[in-house]
Amino acid sequence: MRRHVIRLSQTVIDMGVLSLAFSLAFFIRFDWRPPTDMLGRLALTVPYVVLGQYLLLWLFGVPKFSWRYIGIREVWRILAAAVVATMVLVWSRVALGAFQDTYPYLRHGVVPLGVIATNFVLTLLGIAGVRVLRRILGEHLETSRRVRGPKRELVPTMMVGAGQGGVMMTKELANRPDLGLRAVGFLDDDPSKVGTVVNGVPVLGPSDRLAELCEEHGAKQVLITMASAPGETIRRIASLAESADLPVQIIPGLFEIADGRVALERIRPVAIEDLLRREPVQLDVDAIAEDLRERVVLVTGAGGSIGSEICRQIASFEPNRLLLVERSENNLFQIHRELAATHPSLEVTPLIADVTDLPRMSELFAEYGPSAVFHAAAHKHVPMMEWNAAEAIKNNVFGTRTVADLAHERGVESFVMISTDKAVNPTSVMGASKRVAEMYVQALAGRSETRFVTVRFGNVLGSAGSVIPIFKEQIAKGGPVTVTHPEMQRYFMTIPEACQLVLQAGSMGAGGEIFILDMGDPVKIVDLARDLIQLSGLEPDVDVAIEFSGVRPGEKLFEELCIDAENAEKTGHPNIYVGRRPAAEWDQMLDSLSSLKDAASVANRARVVASLQRCVPEYVEPDAGGESSPSPPPSEPTPIALVRAHPVE
Repeated sequence: MRRHVIRLSQTVIDMGVLSLAFSLAFFIRFDWRPPTDMLGRLALTVPYVVLGQYLLLWLFGVPKFSWRYIGIREVWRILAAAVVATMVLVWSRVALGAFQDTYPYLRHGVVPLGVIATNFVLTLLGIAGVRVLRRILGEHLETSRRVRGPKRELVPTMMVGAGQGGVMMTKELANRPDLGLRAVGFLDDDPSKVGTVVNGVPVLGPSDRLAELCEEHGAKQVLITMASAPGETIRRIASLAESADLPVQIIPGLFEIADGRVALERIRPVAIEDLLRREPVQLDVDAIAEDLRERVVLVTGAGGSIGSEICRQIASFEPNRLLLVERSENNLFQIHRELAATHPSLEVTPLIADVTDLPRMSELFAEYGPSAVFHAAAHKHVPMMEWNAAEAIKNNVFGTRTVADLAHERGVESFVMISTDKAVNPTSVMGASKRVAEMYVQALAGRSETRFVTVRFGNVLGSAGSVIPIFKEQIAKGGPVTVTHPEMQRYFMTIPEACQLVLQAGSMGAGGEIFILDMGDPVKIVDLARDLIQLSGLEPDVDVAIEFSGVRPGEKLFEELCIDAENAEKTGHPNIYVGRRPAAEWDQMLDSLSSLKDAASVANRARVVASLQRCVPEYVEPDAGGESSPSPPPSEPTPIALVRAHPVE
């Protein structure tokens, strides 16, 4: 309701500005004393001109822009709309003028060229101006509110990186005097920037002079403002700051900055995510927006690590409604509360439901009619699913089937399933169950008008129950940090980066594809442990011990994103590959699911494993050393492989 009121008020203001601009143009053209016949022309033409101009603004997407965060990009759109509107007015004047001798009444619609030119200037200034005024007032009120709080001592801060992130940072600092951060200068390795001034902050020199320049200018801390710097650069800057005995903090990476702003609350110490940072993901924002804007979008597992971040990303693309489906009440409460605060104009609906509960899910699809579904609900912990094999089947296979079938029956436009690298040559119940879910979604795609696609990727940094939070907890307790095996390796990606690529892949699919995200190079888990210990200000194997506990049930030393690299296909996106493995026969798929359902219903692990192995011939349980036996040659074409088949975690 509030969203519609805001949109309506903005439309009224825009229409008022357009009316005022056109009227003023007549008065300015005739020195504030327009002739009577010109006043008649104004009264006759103003409704058509205003409605036509607003229609062009709408076609250029101007009404959808947030007034609070208007920038150069939005002003260019307003300028383009005003130029086209002016061209239409000029064409109309010429056309009407050409026939006014034959049809005299047409002269009442002829607008003088001087009025048209003046109207162009006033329209541009007015439409852009009200938005700029809204931004100025919003920032002023926000700054005033913060200034009234307790004052803090200003900490002289040296910022490293005078690029896009640094520019955003200086703008934010100007609006947050309450945080007590004072920029003394920038360091940047681009020689052309040294000696320049960025938003009032001088660029003093290259980063290798960090210690010298910090001492010269009295800096007490270092802030890395390079939002797109790779991990090795972050590591080098952090090492220089540590050598100078200065605390170092960092702004989020570009993939974490969804709205072009850096929230100062998100400035934090350098973390493991920064040391592993890769080149920022380049997104086709227009394609994603076209797929999500003004749609009803449903996300299952909305309270989980991946599901909640997908919800955050989707919310920024202004869907008509966002449906949060989650069976954990607490997790659902948290993500709903967050989205309600950060996107007050978006209709966010929290729905407690289990994806295996067909009546409840049917009720939700019937009531809300989603047009896009992102299926992130799953049991994901490998050892836990080894102990609870039947539950893995119920949730990962039949929960997926429930949601996918409803999407097909209800005519949902697109369905995106989140999968895992553990579904490739699986050695665990969890991986095999996800592979069966992939197979079902792919088989259903061939029978449905819904675009069914699967997105497969590896581990994400910091997800609930993953290795990073466990290591942090162990370090906080003084150790030891436990690593399963010295050669254990995994692919890693940050949660925001993975979710952005999920949205991108979802917008690309035609149906039936398995999209594979390029996870970069593999990382040894023991190296992660050492980096985390050092980031905590401690020395590995001195202050905190590292112990090897042995490979757990169902784990591999190296995960695979795909196999048969020669079959991989590149998409139009450099970080996304696509596989089109031939789908299973529908009747065969249904027989396999029937067998799995029978095995899961009696909760007999041996029967579940045997049934999974019939469905997924490449599924082989690892031996005691954590290595799987060679797989028998599959009876059908093997899965598509990523071009770079590295060992992973």
